[in-house]
Amino acid sequence: MTYVRAFIAVPLPDTLLDSLGALQRTLERRVPAGSVRWVRPQGIHLTLKFLGDTPTHRLPDIEAALRAIARHAPAFDLSVAGTGCFPNSRRPRVIWVGLEEPSGRLERLQLAIEEAMEVVGFPPEGRGFRPHLTLGRTNRRATRAQTAGIGEAVTSTALTDLGDVLAGRIALIRSVLKPTGAEYTTLSEFPLQTA
Repeated sequence: MTYVRAFIAVPLPDTLLDSLGALQRTLERRVPAGSVRWVRPQGIHLTLKFLGDTPTHRLPDIEAALRAIARHAPAFDLSVAGTGCFPNSRRPRVIWVGLEEPSGRLERLQLAIEEAMEVVGFPPEGRGFRPHLTLGRTNRRATRAQTAGIGEAVTSTALTDLGDVLAGRIALIRSVLKPTGAEYTTLSEFPLQTA
């Protein structure tokens, strides 16, 4: 049996990716040198469901489910809403930009995907959905002092207005882990409904 490492996400427009790249460069100047592995800006996306190692014979079922969901899901606007760290700024492991979508469309879309993927054989996430865009991850070899510096840099960096962006499609994406970082390939895309 062959597998691909896969996830479902909302692709982002180049204008937002360019702005996120500029934010990464600002943060990179403020954190201790070598303490963060930054995500390539073109690889930043809003993950809706991580599937992990996925049997290739399951891909048609996943795509059929996503096609059906997209046929009834409306497009929506996303607003960038600050920076933060998981699990927190005292022990930063992931540096992120938060997203807001007050109409509830994003939450309903993510829930529909979660439910459809459970039917296909992927168990639901144990934690709640927190929409965010990962900018970087703390280097495993970072010292306590470096880790503290990362948290301080993230909490003290003012986020300029990155504007709203239209989330108009969902995608099934393949991820290949390499020493230089993950490489992403879009396997299929499904447009959301516009008015």
